[in-house]
Amino acid sequence: MKELDSYYKNEDGTYLVEIRLSNLSQIFNSFDPSPFLEKDLDDDAESYIFQSVSEFSLKTPLKLVFYVPEHVREEEIQILPEAIHNYFAYRKHNAARELRQTFRQGRVSLIIGLMFLGLCVTISKLITLFSDDTFANIVTEGLLIVGWVAMWRPLEIFLYDWWPIHRTQQVFEKLSSITIDIRSA
Repeated sequence: MKELDSYYKNEDGTYLVEIRLSNLSQIFNSFDPSPFLEKDLDDDAESYIFQSVSEFSLKTPLKLVFYVPEHVREEEIQILPEAIHNYFAYRKHNAARELRQTFRQGRVSLIIGLMFLGLCVTISKLITLFSDDTFANIVTEGLLIVGWVAMWRPLEIFLYDWWPIHRTQQVFEKLSSITIDIRSA
C-alpha cells in the first residue's frame, strides 16, 4: 500500500480516486444519445476509474472525487453519482453474463473433450487388439496424446480463464456502489 500512498490521497483511511473536469460532459461518451442517467462513460474516464480501483484490494475503502467548475448546474451535479452507479451496475451485469457464458463454453468444451478422449482411447484399444507392431504402438500412443490434448481447452477455462472475468465483475460491483464526492474545482 505504501506505493499507492504516493499516487492517491488518503482521507481518514479512505483512498481518493480523483478526477478533474472542466465540464460535466467530459465524463460521458459524447456519441451516446441516451438520457443523462443512462449515458455511457467516456472510454478514457472509465479506463482510468477502473484501473485505479483495480490497484486496490476490494476491501480497501475508496471514494471517487470529481472536481467540477462552479458554473456547473446543481441539477447535473446531483445526478452524477446515480449516473456513475447506473453505468457500473450495467457493466457488472455484463461481466456476470460473460462469466456465465465462459462457464457454459467450458461445460460444452468438457463434454466434447471427454467424448473425443473416449473415442481416442477406444480406437487405441481396438488397434492394440488387432496389431502389436511398432507402427500400431506409435498410432495408439499418438491417439492417447491427441485425446488428452483435446482436454486442454476445457481445463484452461475451468482453471484459469474465469478468474479475470470474476475479478472484473467484483471491481464493477464495487464501483456500482462506491461513494462519490463532488467538489468545486
